[in-house]
Amino acid sequence: MESFEAIRTLIIFTLAFVVALMLTPLVLHILRKYGLKKKNIRDEKSVPVFYAHHKGKSETPTMGGVIIWGTVLGMAAVFFAADKIFGGFGGYFNFVDRAETYLPLAALAFSAIVGLADDILGILRIGPNGGGLTIKHKLLLYTVVSLVGAWWFHFRLGWSVLYMPFIGNVDLGLWYIPFFMFVIVASSFSMNETDGLDGLAAGVAFFAFGAFAILSFVTHRYDLAVMNSAILGALLAFLWFNIHPAKFFMGDTGSMSLGVTLGVVAMLTNTALLLPFFGFILVVESVSVIIQVTSKKLFKRKVFLSAPIHHHFQGKGWPESQVTMRFWIVSAVMTIFGLVFFFMVRVI
Repeated sequence: MESFEAIRTLIIFTLAFVVALMLTPLVLHILRKYGLKKKNIRDEKSVPVFYAHHKGKSETPTMGGVIIWGTVLGMAAVFFAADKIFGGFGGYFNFVDRAETYLPLAALAFSAIVGLADDILGILRIGPNGGGLTIKHKLLLYTVVSLVGAWWFHFRLGWSVLYMPFIGNVDLGLWYIPFFMFVIVASSFSMNETDGLDGLAAGVAFFAFGAFAILSFVTHRYDLAVMNSAILGALLAFLWFNIHPAKFFMGDTGSMSLGVTLGVVAMLTNTALLLPFFGFILVVESVSVIIQVTSKKLFKRKVFLSAPIHHHFQGKGWPESQVTMRFWIVSAVMTIFGLVFFFMVRVI
């Protein structure tokens, strides 16, 4: 049974990679043809470090994240239809399952649409600061999305339990709702903040979803493992074109959908407390922003040259590709550490 599921998981990963790779030239052509370019680069006076390293990227297309979620949702729809129409072998690749993947796929679709709307507002220069949603608006949206998810998990599915290593399952009662909301908002915000260098967010997300693919498989959530492998395949194809110098950017439609889905998968597998390991760079990025904003508000001074912290290292003289690769290495090491911790706790 496990060999059968392992083969299915690897096939879906490969198919997603190939589909996304073939889809990319078409998407890139559309983005360039209609001038769907990156939002305005902020002025040199307000963000000198960021401006110095990113002023040449204003002509780079955005919304490339549609390749990732478009591939995953497209494959899910095709294989689900094949299963219903043909049955038998047609259902071999179907990973749409009510108990395992309905919620993360719905979260992926909904947050992708919201992020896409934000990208379009930015392109049309609608909104403050040159167009698009502000951080406050985004946090409000993340909160609304997380509230809907928390309500569904707690009141519709009856979930209120959180697994704590070395302790076991702890019933949080109604506290499950704010905890769920915190996980979703934090993962969404962090993914958005991490999406600032070529290939950075996609690479970090690859390690995180890879970890959850493994966790899902070993806990016998095979359809969820297959869905994660589809995301991995699409992410890898996206990275082919997104590494420095990037052909396009992920955009909010990519970062928001990946961040929300990552949080939902963490809650669905009841391994949310391992998320800081699998998304270590996400945590570091968001904490650096919080520290910077707090310090400027309270003490009128900066802690970092620029925030999120990847811009700080650029200000210190690190080339963009070096920052990205080193952050990938840290992500890989912390992901392995998190997996070791997970298996160690299971054995104990």
